[in-house]
Amino acid sequence: MPAHQKYPNLFSPLDLGFTQIKNRALMGSMHTGLEELENGFERMAVYFAERARGGVGMIITGGISPNSEGGMGAKLSNAEEVEHHRLVTKAVHDADPDVKICMQILHMGPLARNDNPVAPSAIRSRIASTTPRELDEAGIEKQIADMVNCAVCAQKAGYDGVEVIGSAGYLLSTFLVEKTNQRTDQWGGPYENRMRFPVEVMRRIREAVGPNFILIFRIAAMDMLQGGMSWDEIVLLAKKMEEVGVNIISTHFTWHESAVPTIATMVPRAAFTGVTGRLKKELNIPLITSNRINMPDVAESVLARGDADIVSMARPMLADADLVNKAFEGREDEINTCIACNQACLDHTFNGMEVSCLVNPRACHETFLNYEPTVEQKNIAVVGAGPAGLAYAEVAARRGHKVTLFDAASEIGGQFNLAKRIPGKEEFYETIRYFNKMIEKRGIDVKLNTRATADVLAAEGYDKVVVATGISPRIPDIEGIDHPKAVSYIDVIKGIKPVGKKVAIMGAGGIGFDVAEKIMHSGKFAALDIDIFAKEWGIDFENHPRGGVTGVEPIVAKADREVTLLQRKSTPVGRGLGKTTGWTHRIALARRGVKMINGVEYLKIDDEGLHLMINDRYEIMDVDTVIICAGQLPLRGLYDELAEKGISVELVGGAYEAMELDAKRAINQASYLAAAV
Repeated sequence: MPAHQKYPNLFSPLDLGFTQIKNRALMGSMHTGLEELENGFERMAVYFAERARGGVGMIITGGISPNSEGGMGAKLSNAEEVEHHRLVTKAVHDADPDVKICMQILHMGPLARNDNPVAPSAIRSRIASTTPRELDEAGIEKQIADMVNCAVCAQKAGYDGVEVIGSAGYLLSTFLVEKTNQRTDQWGGPYENRMRFPVEVMRRIREAVGPNFILIFRIAAMDMLQGGMSWDEIVLLAKKMEEVGVNIISTHFTWHESAVPTIATMVPRAAFTGVTGRLKKELNIPLITSNRINMPDVAESVLARGDADIVSMARPMLADADLVNKAFEGREDEINTCIACNQACLDHTFNGMEVSCLVNPRACHETFLNYEPTVEQKNIAVVGAGPAGLAYAEVAARRGHKVTLFDAASEIGGQFNLAKRIPGKEEFYETIRYFNKMIEKRGIDVKLNTRATADVLAAEGYDKVVVATGISPRIPDIEGIDHPKAVSYIDVIKGIKPVGKKVAIMGAGGIGFDVAEKIMHSGKFAALDIDIFAKEWGIDFENHPRGGVTGVEPIVAKADREVTLLQRKSTPVGRGLGKTTGWTHRIALARRGVKMINGVEYLKIDDEGLHLMINDRYEIMDVDTVIICAGQLPLRGLYDELAEKGISVELVGGAYEAMELDAKRAINQASYLAAAV
């Protein structure tokens, strides 16, 4: 079926009167870390141009500050900075003149990473290190003027419009909420006064840029704050924005300090679009919706339901620059789907690192990592069809090498086949689907259920052998480790070994948390059901109390088990998890009744249970099952054998370095090596 019939809403144009957006697919705003680099705008130009060629109708850049107080690494306020931005707009319009690119104006306010953050009131955010300076009347006027100037500069730089972010706990949103705005002047007090600042910003921008420039206001349609904005306040603000000349309202969900996940893989697809749909009924201008919309069929269903006029997909455009073209051409099975892991994108952003993508290391690195056709075809054997082996095989074959992929298992995927079984990580099925399709498309010869030995590989005469054999679980050297109570995390995840009612998990890294999630769930998983997700995180979509969460108690279905996560380190349990998702796992397990203990020394396992020293205190945990999640060891025996035979051999992935399982590092390393072979 042609795409325009399969996705009629996604591929219909949107008329804004003075201009037209060619389809309803938006590459939403995401800070990349390139903005601050010396040659960052040259790299951004290539990055955005590739997405423009990929078929999107509109692009919104990462946040740009209007002034030094704004807190972002890059700002736009003068002629010199205009020229930097012109590199980006020219590249996008040269790639496809029909693609619109808008710049996001982002003033971080109290969350600014500088010595002088500003806010409506001197109230420190829970996630900020500094109490902001309260703006006086002159300071407020300066901030408005700087944002207007920023928009005018964006227009001069060739942008088709700007998006002003009025959500997330940044400056504009802190004026809106009573707990962060305790002023008594014209900018505080009653809601009509509290919303004056963002409304005045947009009114004055419209006056300055004229009628033929796209203005987008990003509103916190559900801020997930106790005592946050009410539904009536959101509607009133949106209507006022329409009145002062905003062309599009973009709905955002949550503040950064909220304790509700909105972007993690545990969040159901399109979980929040119904909120946008409700607001859409109140307005006459188009609305953008976002969050966990990662495939064209999801986008189409959102549009078909009338939940929005435009669908924002930010991380999915990192994962696959050609997502929209692939959908249009009916090649959905070739889409490299965003799995919402956040490991290389948002975790990097909030740690001040350059952004990339776990499933696509080229993202934001297009000037460094390219898969050029090889000038000399090689016959390559890749042993191991886990993340590293699959990435190496796909890139090498794409470049024109002849690739044979071996794996002793009956299916490709390696550790991905464990990950996909964890509640909230079902998106890994998509990654395996993608690689299966790439194997077919690239003509890779796959030999499953085959243990490739050094002798066999040597006899075949390969030009190069890549050993991606992964890891084996580390077995702690303690008495009773072979006791029937002791089971491997692999056997638990696969359902091979039974798990008792009283469980100790030995190791509290990512795998320990995954195992705890697995054994403490009962019934349908929240990631697959919006109603269950809402109950577990205390969200009331139907009545929309203040913030969507005020007064709503989370209701969690618990498995009939007592589970304790144990960690040898004295640091807080779970500290090593991802910055943007680790807190969600800690909260989720705590609500399920999982105990977490650090500073543990393991002594032995016997019929009595698990013998421990906890902070120099001897203890016996009366447990039925001890699940071993004590790290990994690299499987590199094959590499050593091949090296001894003088065969050209290379290690990648877990076989190269087996610390915590790390698909991000494995795929990145394999892709760079395969690009150079």
